[in-house]
Amino acid sequence: MTTQVIFLNGGSSSGKTGIARCLQAVLPQPWLALSVDTFVDALPAALRDSEEGLDIAPDGTIGVGAGFRDLEGAWMTGVAAMVRAGARIVLDDVFLGGAESQKRWLRALNGLDVLWVGVRCAPAVAAGRELARGDRVVGMAEAQAELVHRGVAYDLEIDTARTESVDCAREIAAHLR
Repeated sequence: MTTQVIFLNGGSSSGKTGIARCLQAVLPQPWLALSVDTFVDALPAALRDSEEGLDIAPDGTIGVGAGFRDLEGAWMTGVAAMVRAGARIVLDDVFLGGAESQKRWLRALNGLDVLWVGVRCAPAVAAGRELARGDRVVGMAEAQAELVHRGVAYDLEIDTARTESVDCAREIAAHLR
């Protein structure tokens, strides 16, 4: 079986989206790039900053409510259905629940060939990127830098603080089956 999903997990501003775009450029077959941001952008406004959905605190920490989890389950099932229908997908996510987040995806992607990639970035570097972006709550990147990797099992880990996105993409591509 050949890899059907490249799963990038890392904190906010760690470089996942840039790597996903570079993977689309360096891989010989077409791959769709989907992100947790794609899902969040599709949420109704009532779930974007509420206890029922995503509750973003002033310090950048995020709480996740039942309404978010319900729709997230449907999102995961839908992404897996796209893969089962023949799409290759690069997926970037932020495992706020660490190992529990990965378990939810493992259930959804059961039977598919997934390359699990940990996208690490020093908290200070991610915080600098966050400031430069200007579209995130300050503190989110630093709060997530280590949290998202707790208990998560990877096939490959990369460090974006020291390596450019295109080089990370080439390293990931070299690990595909």
